[in-house]
Amino acid sequence: MKGILGRKVGMTEKFTKDGKIIPVTVVSVEPNVIMQVKTINTDGYNAIQLGFIDKKENKTTKAEQGHASRANTKPKRFLKEIKVSNPENYELGSTIKADIFEVGEKVDVQGTSKGKGFAGVIKRHNFSRGPETHGSRYHRRPGSMGPMRPMRVLKGKKLAGHMGFETKTVQNLTIVEINSELGYILVSGNVPGAKNSLVLIKEAVKGGKKATFDLVSYETEVAEEIVAAETITTAEVVAEPEVQEKVKEETSADEESK
Repeated sequence: MKGILGRKVGMTEKFTKDGKIIPVTVVSVEPNVIMQVKTINTDGYNAIQLGFIDKKENKTTKAEQGHASRANTKPKRFLKEIKVSNPENYELGSTIKADIFEVGEKVDVQGTSKGKGFAGVIKRHNFSRGPETHGSRYHRRPGSMGPMRPMRVLKGKKLAGHMGFETKTVQNLTIVEINSELGYILVSGNVPGAKNSLVLIKEAVKGGKKATFDLVSYETEVAEEIVAAETITTAEVVAEPEVQEKVKEETSADEESK
């Protein structure tokens, strides 16, 4: 399995040549450093540890500095393990960039959902509300829990509490565009988390067929259309008789002045 850490920037959209709109999430991807390579012989399983974004020296411990020095890099703010089947293909201290994936490839994106704070059972678990009239004093409460033997709240009972801020994974998203120079990846659909939050893009577990996109390129096609339109407009204006006479007068005046 392959993967890379990045930051969610926001959402935008891309257009195909046949007129379809693809909503995409922009993920900023800086080069990830391989901080550690784990094997079955040393750790009991095969995995690599990725490091993302440098951490300030005054906020690092000696243990973190020693761990980073083995990879010949600076301490990282975020660390994440990814299980791999061939750890011998990865070198300690090397970097992983956005080009590890291909356009059209299926991926799973993991992130932390937005925190909603303390929420009641109606908002958090979609409970039904109580009557509003006839002197009822039960409106948005969790309701009776019965005898609740053995006289305590059982583990897993749906009650009010902290809503959101949970690890969520959206599966089978498609990579629409990759730019290693600018360091970003466009993923189709929405991704869990707030803006600037940490996300993990990894190879899809369920997999799927590789998709193809015929996107509109604004840098080449649209620019060529604008230039062509301006050329046609200029030719039409020059072809007008009044413009031709004016050009002749200006030419003759320049020759006389010389």
